[in-house]
Amino acid sequence: MSDKQTLPTPEQKKPLWQRLGWLVLIWCGSVAALGIAAWLMRLFMAAAGMKSH
Repeated sequence: MSDKQTLPTPEQKKPLWQRLGWLVLIWCGSVAALGIAAWLMRLFMAAAGMKSH
């Protein structure tokens, strides 16, 4: 098991726009997942008769 992974050196780093792109993509995905979870919870609560208005 000599396949040891090392941290990338500054010369091997990806461009800043690519790293920021991944950050934005992951953030948007997490916000979308949270929105879907909240929508599903509201849907189930409304089906159970727990309406807020």
